[in-house]
Amino acid sequence: MRGHGVSANALLYGVSVAAMMTVSSVAAQAQTVLDTITVVATKTEENVWSTLAPTSAIRQDDINRIMPSTTPDIFFGVPGVTFQGRADDPGIAINIRGLQDFGRVAVVVDGARQNFQRTGHNADGLFYLDPEVIGGVDVVRGPSANIYGSGAIGGVASFRTKDVDDVLKAGQRWGVLSHGMIGSNGFERMGSSFAAARANPNIDFIAGGVYRDRDDYKDGDGNTVVNSRSDMATGLAKLTVRPADGHEVKFSGLTSETNFLNGTPNSNNRATIQATTTINEIVGARWRYHRPEDRVFDFDANTYWTSTEVKQTKVGGTSSASGGSVGANRSFKIETTGGDFNNTSRFETGPFRHALTLGGDVFQDKVIVVDPTGTGDLFTPGGERTVAGGFAQLRTNYSTWLEILSAVRYDTYELSGIGGTNTSSGDRASPKITVGLTPVQWLTVYGGYAEGYRAPAITEVFVAGQHPGSVFSQFDFLQNTLLRPEIGKNKEIGVNLRFDNVFSQGDALRAKANIFRNDLTDFIELTTVPNGQAGVGGVVCAAPAGYCMQYQNIPSARIEGFEFESKYDAGAWFLNTSYTDLHGSNLTKGQPLLKIPADTFTAMLGFRFLDRKLTTAISYMNVEAKDPSDIPPGSTSGSLALPAVPGYNIVNLHLAYQFNEDVVFSAAVENLFDVQYAEYMSVTTTATSTGQPLTLPSPSSGLTFKGALKVRFGDSFYKGG
Repeated sequence: MRGHGVSANALLYGVSVAAMMTVSSVAAQAQTVLDTITVVATKTEENVWSTLAPTSAIRQDDINRIMPSTTPDIFFGVPGVTFQGRADDPGIAINIRGLQDFGRVAVVVDGARQNFQRTGHNADGLFYLDPEVIGGVDVVRGPSANIYGSGAIGGVASFRTKDVDDVLKAGQRWGVLSHGMIGSNGFERMGSSFAAARANPNIDFIAGGVYRDRDDYKDGDGNTVVNSRSDMATGLAKLTVRPADGHEVKFSGLTSETNFLNGTPNSNNRATIQATTTINEIVGARWRYHRPEDRVFDFDANTYWTSTEVKQTKVGGTSSASGGSVGANRSFKIETTGGDFNNTSRFETGPFRHALTLGGDVFQDKVIVVDPTGTGDLFTPGGERTVAGGFAQLRTNYSTWLEILSAVRYDTYELSGIGGTNTSSGDRASPKITVGLTPVQWLTVYGGYAEGYRAPAITEVFVAGQHPGSVFSQFDFLQNTLLRPEIGKNKEIGVNLRFDNVFSQGDALRAKANIFRNDLTDFIELTTVPNGQAGVGGVVCAAPAGYCMQYQNIPSARIEGFEFESKYDAGAWFLNTSYTDLHGSNLTKGQPLLKIPADTFTAMLGFRFLDRKLTTAISYMNVEAKDPSDIPPGSTSGSLALPAVPGYNIVNLHLAYQFNEDVVFSAAVENLFDVQYAEYMSVTTTATSTGQPLTLPSPSSGLTFKGALKVRFGDSFYKGG
């Protein structure tokens, strides 16, 4: 993961004459940058550094200071968050605390869940989103955000796309924000433009788009990574209407198309290559009501439809009954329709202040797979999944030193295969309790317990068929209609620190640290069933490869770890750090869990010069090795389920110069020392001369130079600002 992030605000929306600032305004500036407001943890507004939950926030100012090529880039320095991907597929899967795939992490874009999944040699849960359209991200780690939606036992990543306030300054009636970027190492090109207008205080509108493409890049050894090229075009539009005092109705739409070649060629031309087009569409409507004097009603209602479709044409490899014919088309499509609602009422009982939040959510996934000459419809089976839930949360405060969060969530689900045959259902109530103490203004200590509940996905229950390839790789997938939901039981202790005027007048320091243990019951994992043995449900394995694969429940698993992040800003310089230490075990078999990322430390040190018009920074990331002892065994004797990778150290340089309030030039050097490295879980699969699949680490980019120019103009520009 190549990432950047500078905790400064002197790039795009900064003050152009910093030398005229007073000491008090410098202090206010640093505190404003660091004290971000979030609602993702409790559905009510909180300072991210004061929440009684492991919460992190990325805002537009952070993104404006960097030049991300992919969405994972913007998560530099966010503890507990990693990604799985492939060089030959721009889709990404987010991993929070070692949990990912099949909805364990709830990924929402403008309130719309992203539930796409396609079984293959990649993650089982991808989304496609250009970082240029992102206006902010809130992350909650662990099931402490179980009120946010069903299934999120790993956490929540809530993305907000650009809106009117990201383009227009205060007082502007209309404006345009344009951004262009080029990069070496594959010659990346990106151009975007967003136009926004305020017809009056009650109506505003934004529309714009992004186009990005990149050729095949080279790794740290100078080798070209074949089929790493791609192009993506994205369009975005939002209309906001405020029909009455306190009411806001927002209509939004996003569409994107990504083109790439999926598959890694080899010298024997046996590897399957698919010319791929991915189309992602999101349509949503949200109604919010908030008036400070109304203590009974404070609500947010949201409805959405999202569709992700992958269309492929086989252009390389050999034709076969299981792998499909060269020239044949296939498609994978998931449509998700859903909505959510919550309302917060505030009241007092004696010296106690209360906020009662009631809400619920529902979504339905419809999976449609067409593969006339292959078996893609067996490995990603069609069907429907309906998931619904409701919650009640009571937030109680006493004086300034005590806060108690208590909540309960009820979930229910139902799965059905194609034609309504084979069904699965279940329900459960999950409690949550957190107690926070603030003995002094700068310190909050909290402890909490939260449970989460995840329904099995359609693929996990209904997948069936024979894996294509040579006889050595033709194993069978076995259905498991008896698969039970996962339950996470998380214990957590955290500390929040908030200091002002620490080393100098006007500086600010914010820090969060936490330790946790998430005990997982009936954790679902893809499990090997040897020939001659019966899987769950009684089907006996008899596959040419000598084994079968089946999603099964692990009775007991555990993930535990430590997370830390801090931000310090003294105006003239800043320092951000983070650290993640995770461990995961299959307690039933005494083996490590598969998708636990390696321990990671990050740091970014920056300085501001020339009346803060010039910002320079250096970022550093250390990722420890993922040794064979940390990886469970694979399906065949002596193999690993994923390749081991060595540790690595990555250094990036960043620079931004603000010519004036509306023009910013940025530059970066990524992977300064041209390190050859591959991220754990980011793998590529090709075929050997016998057709046996070979899984190898997918190398990341080597040395890369970037330059960008961002320009904004609007009506106030012509009036002299």
